[in-house]
Amino acid sequence: MIFSETELQGLFVIEPERLEDERGFFARVWCEQEFKEHGINTQFVQCNVSFNKSSGTLRGMHYQAAPYEEAKLLRCTAGSLYDVTIDIRPESKTFMQWISVELTADNKRLVYIPEGFAHGFLTMEDNTEVFYQMSQFHAPEYARGFRWDDPVFGIEWPMEVRSISDRDWSLPFFEES
Repeated sequence: MIFSETELQGLFVIEPERLEDERGFFARVWCEQEFKEHGINTQFVQCNVSFNKSSGTLRGMHYQAAPYEEAKLLRCTAGSLYDVTIDIRPESKTFMQWISVELTADNKRLVYIPEGFAHGFLTMEDNTEVFYQMSQFHAPEYARGFRWDDPVFGIEWPMEVRSISDRDWSLPFFEES
């Protein structure tokens, strides 16, 4: 695996190294030892799948508050998405900065998002599926979020948002969350 730390400290894009032959390929997408060598939390307690029927579906920006902050390791297993992560750690040098990564079933990239980040994505095609490994059990009373279109961040979504949950639509702006 090729680990590339982004400009947001602790957030990695991980590229599987493919061993290819006439049958196809083999690639490792998880190795506790390699993840630990990069300082990545390897204690995953829950796995989730998000299936999205339509392109233009937006989910986010979500996080869990202390003491239930969660790290996520995610990969797009079908379709494609525009993935956005925002550093919301007040003590961080990159506080309120964001990055985007294109995740597709074809590119097989993974994104590791440490605790203290908000996360969301926009599906770029129909029938997009995302597989998550989570470091913390879901604690609904600690679930938080803020608007995906908050002007304080200026996120440039690559296409129109055509589907969003009522909950995500009614989230507060960051300063109010």
